[in-house]
Amino acid sequence: MSQLDDQPLDEPQLDSAELHRMHRQTRICMWVILIGLGNFMAFVIGYSYLYGEALHGWVEEWGSDTFRYFLQSDPDERREVSRAVFIYSGIHSISIWPTVGAVMLAMLTLAKERIASSMRVTIIRGRTLLTILATVITITITIATAVATRNFVQNFTQPKPPNYKKGDTQPSPTQPRPVGAGVSQPAEPLAE
Repeated sequence: MSQLDDQPLDEPQLDSAELHRMHRQTRICMWVILIGLGNFMAFVIGYSYLYGEALHGWVEEWGSDTFRYFLQSDPDERREVSRAVFIYSGIHSISIWPTVGAVMLAMLTLAKERIASSMRVTIIRGRTLLTILATVITITITIATAVATRNFVQNFTQPKPPNYKKGDTQPSPTQPRPVGAGVSQPAEPLAE
């Protein structure tokens, strides 16, 4: 047991080095929380301004080297954007997961002394519960970040056919297919 586990909340007996470490830790945690909230607010403002985000968007291939980038906010609305905006939106969307994890871990760190001291005579000790919670948060956030990153990368490696609508698996027979997709394009009639 550490010295902190044995101390009641109303009688702190910490030396100056321990107090300095706790104040430093508190400042770091507060900055992590403030930066995380700032990142989330920037995401909300960017989402509102762009009317969507890239993780729910897609890339359409309109020719061998011609691509169009779309963001989607709801099933019936899509917005075409530049490649740079699409990449920015995707990276910022992915960054929300680690931001949420960092904020949750910082909040857990700030509350750890209170949790540990209040759970002395329960089935599971406070420090054990904190370790389990931190592990679950870390694993969950890592998986969510990996899935979001994989989906974003798939947007580039597996572009959709032209005039794609979310939920379609194949283009309709009336939609033009991209050149190089195994079906030749019909020749355009010459203007006289």
